Amino acid sequence: MNATERLGFEGFFEDFSVGDVYRHARGKTVSELDNVLITNMVLNTAEPHFNEHAAQLDPMFGKRTVFGGITIAMVIGLAAQDTARQALCELGMENIRLFAPVYHGDTLYAFTEVIAVNANPDKGGGEVSFIHHGYNQNNVTVFSGERKVLIASRNIK
Repeated sequence: MNATERLGFEGFFEDFSVGDVYRHARGKTVSELDNVLITNMVLNTAEPHFNEHAAQLDPMFGKRTVFGGITIAMVIGLAAQDTARQALCELGMENIRLFAPVYHGDTLYAFTEVIAVNANPDKGGGEVSFIHHGYNQNNVTVFSGERKVLIASRNIK
């Protein structure tokens, strides 16, 4: 897959075509604050996120893991620079998959493929469906998910 950075990309509905692939320019290192604060806010009290001692004894992970909702939110956030600049409405997410654990100190990156583009002039633009992929600093895929967004047309004011 040929991925391109979208520097200067406006992100109107007309700018998207099925098969486009974008490697998003930014990365984000996951801090302990990201995991602990947000995980507490949503009342996820699972020990793998908070109990270092228990996590060290876990033969699968060996240390605290980042809550999957944070991984998803960070990858979508990294993709937003190219996929939500002209967003009118988030229409949904499905087929969410978390493939590998994320740990404090991992750096996440994102790339996106456009899988459907459907004009909807009555709503001011059209629906664009994406598959977002998140990967870490070792190029290990940690997340994928499909997202549908209503995006404004540059031709409708």
